[in-house]
Amino acid sequence: MKLKHLEYQLSSVQPFRNPKILLEQYVTPPHIAACMLHHIQSEHEDISSKIVADLGCGAGCLTIGTATLAASMVYGFEIDVDALSIFQDNIQEFELSNIEAIQCDVKKIPRRFEKMFDTVIMNPPFGTKHNAGIDLEFLKIGVNLASNAVYSLHKSSTRNYVKNMGKIWEKK
Repeated sequence: MKLKHLEYQLSSVQPFRNPKILLEQYVTPPHIAACMLHHIQSEHEDISSKIVADLGCGAGCLTIGTATLAASMVYGFEIDVDALSIFQDNIQEFELSNIEAIQCDVKKIPRRFEKMFDTVIMNPPFGTKHNAGIDLEFLKIGVNLASNAVYSLHKSSTRNYVKNMGKIWEKK
């Protein structure tokens, strides 16, 4: 699928109605989501026919984009029931059957999911609202859940630190 077509499709995903600031619920813009997912698939082939997890899926932009790019199954993990309600509406609107929403705290995902996913994607909370370090917690959990690859959005000011932590976790 072409990048512009994916971005166009993702522009139809309904965002949060009342974002919860303490959960750092910010919309992943369709352009950023499309660029991220298009790169993951076109450069690494880590979406099509893969089992994918989206940690902190919110209203589902990354999850829906992943399902649209022919993932065999996508699991969206989200703590907020209000966000999951919008997410479910979005799934129905897109008529996707390869998505499962799971309501849970990402920090408490059951161990049975470890290494279950080929690919883990996320736009985690950055830890700017009394949640310092939560982005790295999400990333570490993603490493534990993925059997192949983890893709995550972070603040550019933390790039080197995040990359170094990823290298440390990869060696374990």
